[in-house]
Amino acid sequence: MNPLDVLSVVVLAWFGSRLFVAFRGSIRRPARAHSLELLRGLRWRHFLPVPLVLAGVVAASFVLTSIPPLAFGWWTAIGGHGNPVFGVTDRTAGTPLELVVPIVFLVLLIPAMPLLVEREELMFRLGAEAWSMPKRVVKALLFGLVHAVIGIPIGVALALSIGGGWFTIAYVRAFRRSGSRRAALAESTRCHLAYNSSIVALVVLVLVIEVALAFVGAG
Repeated sequence: MNPLDVLSVVVLAWFGSRLFVAFRGSIRRPARAHSLELLRGLRWRHFLPVPLVLAGVVAASFVLTSIPPLAFGWWTAIGGHGNPVFGVTDRTAGTPLELVVPIVFLVLLIPAMPLLVEREELMFRLGAEAWSMPKRVVKALLFGLVHAVIGIPIGVALALSIGGGWFTIAYVRAFRRSGSRRAALAESTRCHLAYNSSIVALVVLVLVIEVALAFVGAG
């Protein structure tokens, strides 16, 4: 077996195990109740900015990855596409795993997503009401760059800082309205959840189209 094939299997197995752990935790009663609380609080204001933010991220990604050093990502270097949590890689192309792995990963990811998103907001937004503007910018950049650790190109990770900036603005505005860190964290979490949910919906749509085309081709 090609060494890159082995490495891809190891990476997918590791991410799959992490997703399973997150999934298992998310279906427990207290976690499930909290996830539903976050989901019930979603409003149109959380989704309306998503197309603009995504457009900014895509445009920035295109510009930044045109700079050779910023085009590198270890997951893409071994044939992966996008975020490894979606399980899409050239190594499974042309096999049933090309669809099976992403579907399994999404089944595990979707229930766990509200709590995973909230964890990121705790790390990168909590306390932002007291930060200076430069610190808020640095935190948004760190939020983006963390994604380079999981393998996406550095330029794309930097572009994700645009989303981090939006979540920080949402947090600070909510804190100014409510004076509550809890309310501010819930607001930025819901903005982040709306953003991630929109991306997942696009991935699901692509998978549905691919499955439909596979059935048509088989028929």
